[in-house]
Amino acid sequence: MADDLGYEALAAYGNDYNQTPHLDEMIAGGMKFENTHSMPLCTPSRVQLMTGKYNFRNYRGFGILDPKETTFGHLLKEEGYATCIVGKWQLYGNAKQRELAAGQGGSLPLEAGFDNYRLWQVKELGSRYKDPLLDSRETGIELFEGKYGPDLFVDYLESFMEKNTTKPFFAYFPMVLTHDPFEPIPSSTAFSDYDPKTRLNEPELFPDMVEHMDHLVGRIIQKVNDLGIAENTLILFIGDNGTDRDVTSTVNGVLLQGNKGYTNDLGTHVPMIAYWPGKIKAGSVNQNLIDFTDFVPTLLEASGADADSDAVFTDGISFYPQLMGNENPKNKREWVFCHYAPNWGKFAPKTFVHNTDLKLYKNGEIYLLKEDLYEKNPVKKSDLDKNSLKVIKRFEKVLKKMDS
Repeated sequence: MADDLGYEALAAYGNDYNQTPHLDEMIAGGMKFENTHSMPLCTPSRVQLMTGKYNFRNYRGFGILDPKETTFGHLLKEEGYATCIVGKWQLYGNAKQRELAAGQGGSLPLEAGFDNYRLWQVKELGSRYKDPLLDSRETGIELFEGKYGPDLFVDYLESFMEKNTTKPFFAYFPMVLTHDPFEPIPSSTAFSDYDPKTRLNEPELFPDMVEHMDHLVGRIIQKVNDLGIAENTLILFIGDNGTDRDVTSTVNGVLLQGNKGYTNDLGTHVPMIAYWPGKIKAGSVNQNLIDFTDFVPTLLEASGADADSDAVFTDGISFYPQLMGNENPKNKREWVFCHYAPNWGKFAPKTFVHNTDLKLYKNGEIYLLKEDLYEKNPVKKSDLDKNSLKVIKRFEKVLKKMDS
């Protein structure tokens, strides 16, 4: 899962500049999703992704994962999977985040179902890129001078995979790329002399960071191939929310500004790719709606577990049948619901429901999504045709149900 990477940042979704050959290969050999939606901000997305629940059920505050929650780490561990997480944690909470969450602390990796980990920002901060300060299960907190954090995450992940080729494993990689600060990558001539304490933050370096993110995806796929487990390994790639607002992309000749933190399409619409040689039809395109509650039931179904068990509560719908080419309407969602209470920064809470054409906010605002990406011009019910009115009435029932 890339950090702060909206769909418009990738060439596969029309970006005219950023190059991602390894993601393009995943798409050529797998399935590209056109309508996947996250929450607009990282912690709400991560909590929803890991638990399969809408945020009004369990989101306590920014940087906080309620330790009482069951995650996909717990669930797959119960199914006999070795579990590993590398990358960004940021779910334990610092003093301020705990205060804002009414004194409630977050979770540590072991508490969240991950027996193996190398992570940035568990209890300490430090750099995530050059000279990273990382916490690993085996060695604790270490400063890696002259090293690059994203590369060290994949080093650890590769070692984990090498040790688990004969038994099932679940690896979750919430990347630190492509989040700011925008800094030189290792292949840059500026990397060796760069001091991360200067906090350089140049949006012009964003394409380089996208390139290195893609390079790491390529490393992971190559490792899976080298270990001979490609045909028994499902690889999913997603973004966690919209792109940073300091980043502007040219998409099919049109300038689009990243809208991380905001609830319009450019704040929630993220890339998604599924890759599984021999199982997923190569070059397939999926137009169906996916939201972040859908990953828990999907992963459980892929593992062979009973995703409909009374012991597992989820708001999601498994898209595993879609990966296997099953087009049964029962396997598809008609709408995406979002309860967004960020508890961070300047972003306002909002609740809404949408499909690919229409969006209804709890305050009654209606938007035509394909005509109004930034949601500048709400429309009136009287402006809608009969079919659109039926959709809005259905959305009103969804909002009422979620509010009860």
